[in-house]
Amino acid sequence: MTDPGTHTVDDILRASAAWVWFPRGSEQEKTELQLVRHPARFGGGVKASQVGSTRSADEVLDYAIERTRAWGENELTFWTNASDSPDLEDALQRRGARHTDTVAVLARPIDGIPIEVPGDVTHEVVRTEKQFRELDRINVAVWDHQSALTDDGLRDELDEIGESLASGTGGRVLSRIDGAAVSTGGCTVADGFVRLWGAATLPEARGRGAYRAVLAGRLRLGAEMGATTALVKGRISTSAPILERAGFEHFGDERGYVLTV
Repeated sequence: MTDPGTHTVDDILRASAAWVWFPRGSEQEKTELQLVRHPARFGGGVKASQVGSTRSADEVLDYAIERTRAWGENELTFWTNASDSPDLEDALQRRGARHTDTVAVLARPIDGIPIEVPGDVTHEVVRTEKQFRELDRINVAVWDHQSALTDDGLRDELDEIGESLASGTGGRVLSRIDGAAVSTGGCTVADGFVRLWGAATLPEARGRGAYRAVLAGRLRLGAEMGATTALVKGRISTSAPILERAGFEHFGDERGYVLTV
């Protein structure tokens, strides 16, 4: 096993389990598991993770279903993690939940193998309204059910990203091929880790190094903000192989299940 940097394997697994996304405008509840109601802009529904309960798996799942209905939502998405207690995977399968995705938990020292980027691909930190509109256009084209930002939403996002950059807690990166914005991704710095999230590349630009440029930009930004280890959850079918070639080591998988309630 390669050296994961200043963090141990247990540190990496704990950081992976603790990683939850709270979109702007979401609602959340943390009791026996973490529940997050996503806003309509991101397709709605409730995301569940981080189980820690003395009750049975079926009882915990019943509670998550009840809260999903109380929020007026009809889709519950659950992400498994090796630290869950109890493990809900069997209960989800018995209830007819659909396995929709698998991500690999991957990590590497930031000060590791250089990320090779083709000479015609550039990357930059997102700071301006123009850059954010380009970023939003990529995300809407790539992510299912995501709608374009309103003018108010754009201002809120710009304020948020400005605060993150100023406080050294994260940012977003945009990459270009021949001057055209084609790929983007975000990062958040916490407890010495830079969490890499939300990478999206336009279909026509894939395989040309745009994703690697965004990856290199986020590693550089994380290092500037004091992180020593990069952590990412990469889709087995898409980004995980690229990440492993870029020096990331595989520390386990998380599986996503969707249950219509």
